Amino acid sequence: MKAKLTFLGTGTSQGIPIIGCHCAVCRSEDARDKRFRASAVVEYAGLTILVDAGPDFRMQMLSRDICHLDAILLTHNHKDHTGGLDDVRSLNYTDRHAVDIYCEEPVLVSLRREYGYAFEEHKYPGAPEWHVHTIGADPFLVRSSRMEGDLIWVHDKGYYQQMPDGSLRESDSSIKPAEAAPEGTFSGEGCARIIPIRGYHDKLPVLGFRFGNIAYITDMSSIPESEFGKLKGLSHLTLNTVGYKPHHSHFSLDEALALADRIGAAHTWLTHLSHSFPTHEAFCRDLEGMCKEKGIRSVVLPAYDGLVIED
Repeated sequence: MKAKLTFLGTGTSQGIPIIGCHCAVCRSEDARDKRFRASAVVEYAGLTILVDAGPDFRMQMLSRDICHLDAILLTHNHKDHTGGLDDVRSLNYTDRHAVDIYCEEPVLVSLRREYGYAFEEHKYPGAPEWHVHTIGADPFLVRSSRMEGDLIWVHDKGYYQQMPDGSLRESDSSIKPAEAAPEGTFSGEGCARIIPIRGYHDKLPVLGFRFGNIAYITDMSSIPESEFGKLKGLSHLTLNTVGYKPHHSHFSLDEALALADRIGAAHTWLTHLSHSFPTHEAFCRDLEGMCKEKGIRSVVLPAYDGLVIED
């Protein structure tokens, strides 16, 4: 099953340019140096799946004219990856569907705290409509949200679900575990098998995700040995790095290059980039020389907002 991934954001938690910074990267006129917070949209098995919805969610949706999402997968609970979830309200209204969100239990705890109004039994009219599914490090299934009944807006009351017989019922906001997808479960049109990749952001457990032969990893500083088997045979690998120096919660450039070499994907794309790296054009040249010197087989390049990769 083929996958296509579009980078919607490739910057750090502050994005690039950084407010108040006048360095060469932040002042660059190259569009590839303008970076929203890290996020990607994946087209896979006939579905449109977003990975992370940070503070730039609204502009990312508008920039790619995305009008429908079957699911949002959350890597972890930090604000630069969850801060735009309220803007799902626009898709609820225009696409007439609740958005399925897949996350781990600790992330759900954070969402309940930060977006309490979205979980109330009797919601404020206009609150975002989510269907939350809990996941772990085991493969799970995502199904098309178009299989569900349309959301119907009732004035002064909020959203209701339209049933096949035309009747309306209150939208179901219950929390449910994601559907398990053990070995041998295959993706098909309207149903995608997603493989989570466990990693750690300093000591915080986080997830990356594999879609066919594309793996998306961000905000990690270590990957357990047990997870490398999930990363075999990739066409494209995305890895995070924020700078040249060691960092407590992200891969340094040297660590990312070593991982790229070990995993051996045909192409490795660097994301979650800070302004400590040079401009995109200069960074491409630097990486070419570094990979040649280190004998790295994977083609390693910096990703940029709007870049499309396909398996």
